[in-house]
Amino acid sequence: MTHELTAHTRTTPAGPVLELAGELDHHSAPRIRALLPALVLRPGQQLVVDLDGLTFCDSSGITVLIAARNHALAADATVVLAAVPEKVSRLFRIVGLEQVFTTHPTAQAAEAAWTLRATTAGGHAPNSAGL
Repeated sequence: MTHELTAHTRTTPAGPVLELAGELDHHSAPRIRALLPALVLRPGQQLVVDLDGLTFCDSSGITVLIAARNHALAADATVVLAAVPEKVSRLFRIVGLEQVFTTHPTAQAAEAAWTLRATTAGGHAPNSAGL
């Protein structure tokens, strides 16, 4: 049984949210990578990649997540992952990516954390280091 990947985007004051559901693998990764340039980020914003519906992620999928991080950093923004499934989280721990990506339990929690940082930074959006 296959679980085709679906991708939806939405815009928030914190930045774009990319919601992924299904299998992020060598078949679907090129399509998601092609979406990244259309995700407009301003300096200090964050790209939230919501993995709540993700059922599978292989090395091609991890490469897409790293490409999303690079896209955000190029815009002087940050990337955070939301609702990372346990299987993916375990894989991140094995390869050391838990030190590369900030994670939140939900996309809403990621947006709230960004808002809190922006508020405590004197009304300015956080910089690329998330400060």
